[in-house]
Amino acid sequence: MTDDSLLPFDLPAVARKKLTVDFDGGNQSSDGGALLLRQAEKRLGICRRLAAAMPDRRDPTRISHEMIELVTARTVAICCGHEDGNDFDRLRHDPLMKLAVGRCPETGAPLASQSTISRLENAPSKAQAARLTAALVDQFAHIVKPGESEVLDIDDTFCAAHGGQQLAFWNAHHDERGFAPMHIYHVASGTPVVAILRTAKTPKGSEVATVVKHVTRRIRRQWPATRLVWRGDSHYGRPEAMAECEDNGSGYIFGLAGNSVLERQVAEAADHLRFWHAFSAEPKLRLYKALEYKARSWSRARRVIARIECSLQPDPMPTEPKGMRQEIDIRYVVTNLEGTPEHLYEAVYCQRGQMENLIKLHKAQLASDRTSCMSATANQVRLVLHTAAFWLMHAVRAAIPSGNPLAKAEFTTIRDRLIKIGARVIEHAARIRIHLPTSCPERALFRSLALGLMPAAP
Repeated sequence: MTDDSLLPFDLPAVARKKLTVDFDGGNQSSDGGALLLRQAEKRLGICRRLAAAMPDRRDPTRISHEMIELVTARTVAICCGHEDGNDFDRLRHDPLMKLAVGRCPETGAPLASQSTISRLENAPSKAQAARLTAALVDQFAHIVKPGESEVLDIDDTFCAAHGGQQLAFWNAHHDERGFAPMHIYHVASGTPVVAILRTAKTPKGSEVATVVKHVTRRIRRQWPATRLVWRGDSHYGRPEAMAECEDNGSGYIFGLAGNSVLERQVAEAADHLRFWHAFSAEPKLRLYKALEYKARSWSRARRVIARIECSLQPDPMPTEPKGMRQEIDIRYVVTNLEGTPEHLYEAVYCQRGQMENLIKLHKAQLASDRTSCMSATANQVRLVLHTAAFWLMHAVRAAIPSGNPLAKAEFTTIRDRLIKIGARVIEHAARIRIHLPTSCPERALFRSLALGLMPAAP
């Protein structure tokens, strides 16, 4: 009889003790934290929602993998650091991945292969992908509990193309072709609202207005009494977007590019600041001014906040060593919100910097820039799946007690400390046992998270 098991082998001794290695450790996985992700999915239901929105034209009598299994397996794999569909050729036998989708680790059938995952991403039409994307907005509005007013951040990020993909466009700033997916996040909770694939160029006003219109309407189905406030940089401070916010009763605060008209209106305040800065010992001084301004493309006059800052900067052509010169920096925002100019700029607009960190979690730490499908629709489906992975990782982190350092950790740290844990899986007739390492440094936290993420009802 042929036996293809590998023989034990010896390595150099340790403390004069012989070191022997074999592959008889039993059924094991390097993703023990998939148990936490399974619990997070049972509480959130994000994969179930997306699976219900995914088209399934397969003959039910001939399929081996239900849609919920495909979506859950793909999403959990992304959380575990397996961002490509190709990874499923080796993950389909992983015992913890099987458990995550509800299959027994040993007697259960293998998970879907790479080709099945690829068909999952390429199956939806453009209209079906749009409904799938809208399901993300429904998930957000269902999970997050709103207050009287909620702020939504909107921004885009560059993702390089990996070939001749649809919608790929040359971006001179990044000096390569790619995409600029539009991301929307809820400020208070840090959860994603939606991610939309788009070409790598500055968004048009009509495009921004369309996104604002549809997302606002979708959220208000479940948040009828909540006022939404849209916040973004000058790319999104377009007259069409502002008009849409005003028409649907939303607030907004957007960056605004300066021009000669605005500079003339703040010239006196800037001169006044220069004067006081010259007699001050402070390295920089700031002044805020509210203006009524109407651009030619605007249908009405709007409130503009000017932040004027005077500081000493190195002189590029100094007349003496370490020469410094006084410089003025002016930034503008346009808004329909009430409040003092300083509060609106410092406490409201400037806080949008946190959005960059959320995009980094989505793009760099969950690899959502792996938009390498030829079809733009398939790449949008990938963005949706990576956003679902964001929800699961966010749920695990949110369950960590606030006093624990991991409560504010990035997703890569969460993955290294809580997800990538070796686990031995033993399946008995009536029980499945998971043996985690005795030396696991986060074993107490892991236990509390697994129990704390238990759904309120079966």
